[in-house]
Amino acid sequence: MAHAMVSEPILRPLELRDTLRQMLAVLEDERHALAGLDVDCIMGCAVSKNALCGRLDTTVADAVDDECRGLLDAARRLNEANRRVRNLIATNVAARLDAMTGQPAIYRTHAAAARIGRAR
Repeated sequence: MAHAMVSEPILRPLELRDTLRQMLAVLEDERHALAGLDVDCIMGCAVSKNALCGRLDTTVADAVDDECRGLLDAARRLNEANRRVRNLIATNVAARLDAMTGQPAIYRTHAAAARIGRAR
């Protein structure tokens, strides 16, 4: 008999710490995948992060202790660092595409502002 995957709520700090450590491991894997431009691994990390976020969404407020706050802060910092790397990669790709076509990207802020300014 097939069962739908329903997560039990995270009720204790021990459970939350375990889930946050899993998130940190995935974020670290993502950092390495970004460095190596391993698209398959990056996508796998995105799926894992999404699943872990779903699990974290079940956390009751009483489960967050000082150690959990430290793990949460570490996860925030690592996620932000990874976000910046993703943005740098995207910017580099956009610049290379622009150089190849000889045309600036139409989604840039200054181009959008110029079009809006001309609207009548």
